[in-house]
Amino acid sequence: MLLGTYEPKLDDKGRIILPAKFRDEFAEGVVLTRGQEHCVYVFSAAEFSELHERIRQAPVNSKSARDYLRLFLSGASDEMLDKQNRVTIPLNLREYADLGRELTVIGAGNRAEIWSTEAWNAYYSDKEKAFSETDEEVIPGLF
Repeated sequence: MLLGTYEPKLDDKGRIILPAKFRDEFAEGVVLTRGQEHCVYVFSAAEFSELHERIRQAPVNSKSARDYLRLFLSGASDEMLDKQNRVTIPLNLREYADLGRELTVIGAGNRAEIWSTEAWNAYYSDKEKAFSETDEEVIPGLF
């Protein structure tokens, strides 16, 4: 499970060093793709394969499913960590998420998310108050 918040730097070649706690999960490769709220999702190769199998079950006659599938998969890139545990974030994903040198990487359970630090801080500020004041069931049967 991927947890926590980290602040690595993007180097001049578009690479980051992923948090040490994530390396075992990503040792066999990663898939980076467009995330929602303009971040980059980082899945282990195995997790992405499982996710793809579930996505494939969506009805082909559903326009919203086709649209989601196209955007999600067309932005995907499979990568390997190098010997220094760095991963290259492709230019199209850096542009999509408006990534500069200052990054925030969060663990989101089955995936990591890479955010520009500025975007993460704005998102966190916007959502934290509602999170703190939640008084209804957000996740059915859990909270």
